[in-house]
Amino acid sequence: MSHSIRLAHTEDYPRIMEIWESAVLATHDFLAEEDFNYFKEVIPRDYLPNLEVYLVTENDKAEGFASVAEGNLEMLFIHNEVRGKGYGKKLYEFMKETTGLTKVDVNEQNPKAIGFYEKMGFKQIGRSEKDGSGKDYPIIHMSL
Repeated sequence: MSHSIRLAHTEDYPRIMEIWESAVLATHDFLAEEDFNYFKEVIPRDYLPNLEVYLVTENDKAEGFASVAEGNLEMLFIHNEVRGKGYGKKLYEFMKETTGLTKVDVNEQNPKAIGFYEKMGFKQIGRSEKDGSGKDYPIIHMSL
């Protein structure tokens, strides 16, 4: 795998959102359409410009992205077409080595993600009824 990891730039936002959309449609079947549309709007506007976002690329094509803020993994998404090929693990390992990552919040309704983070060594330390946007999606808080 000739992948590389680099910092994302503004011109990467359309591809980042393609990756996000493909991953969310495949794994977040619990997400209401209006919430999907809400996040699709606020992520490039409010989140991406304020975060250091890293892309995992294959032959210069971004296949996944992640961001860590204050030790918390804010997002890690892999394009559905390449899920299960090791990109998530590579990106996670890079983030862990370079950003001081120690915690992650995961949607309770996304058991595959919880399983992934458990494999990476995370343990559940808490639960919230609502997500970070105050929406009714329970969150599992995990820590290394």
